[in-house]
Amino acid sequence: MSYERLEQCPICGKEAFKNFLVVNDNAVSKESFVIVECENCSFKFTNPRPDAQSISQYYESDDYISHSNTTNGIINRAYHVVRSITTKQKVELINKYAPVKGSILDYGCGTGVFLSACKKDGWEIRGIEPNSKARKKATVQTGEIIAETLEDIEGEKYEVITLWHVLEHIHALNETMEQLLEHLQEDGTLIIAVPNADSHDAQEYKENWAAYDVPRHLYHFTQPTMKRFLKKHKMRLEEVLPMKFDAYYVSLLSEKQKQGKTKMLTSVMNGYRSNSYAEKNGNDYSSLIFIAKRK
Repeated sequence: MSYERLEQCPICGKEAFKNFLVVNDNAVSKESFVIVECENCSFKFTNPRPDAQSISQYYESDDYISHSNTTNGIINRAYHVVRSITTKQKVELINKYAPVKGSILDYGCGTGVFLSACKKDGWEIRGIEPNSKARKKATVQTGEIIAETLEDIEGEKYEVITLWHVLEHIHALNETMEQLLEHLQEDGTLIIAVPNADSHDAQEYKENWAAYDVPRHLYHFTQPTMKRFLKKHKMRLEEVLPMKFDAYYVSLLSEKQKQGKTKMLTSVMNGYRSNSYAEKNGNDYSSLIFIAKRK
């Protein structure tokens, strides 16, 4: 196992951090990891962290649903029910921002459910998925060859590029974003969904907030830090949209981490409170979708 420590903030480049929170990896390793906060721009990130060569073992769990499609347990069954709804909403979203169906790249496509829905809707699809098990499932799901890295799609351009809960996993954050934008058409749309560390459920559960998901989540975005990140890469933020179901799902996971068992009623109430808070407090939902175009 090899670890690495960031000496500079990935967004502003400053070298002054303070410890923000110590969080346990309850999903796989049971290790503890420190989340630090940049004293200049307030960006939060896991530091130190497993390096890119070591991180894969932290995904080796049948419960890691985006790679396995497991339906074991009430939480995972609820996830599948909600996913059928949110997948439809995602397709409607890309159609809104790119009304003429062209090509779409889903970076970190998991098992290919979203791409499969896009293909059925008339899109020309392309997926990248580093995890071999998930990549094989995505190939079957979509009927298309799924790439492993960005190097596999050299020279290709897309009308839409999506990252659904993926950006927070990427070690080479800025380098990868620069590469992705090289594949975006000049008038193309970038769609990024991430957990929101300023949400009510994040404040409620603190170190038990499941969306910290250390060490798999390397970065912990908020609206201000995402805006800084997009500006750094010369992207113009068009709109910020909520992922309202995430408050309930994350609360279910967080409550299980906190109490050691699933507490459905408490989780539903906390999810509702989180969404109600966000509605009145600057759109700070549990997870957010950022729509961006070139400046």
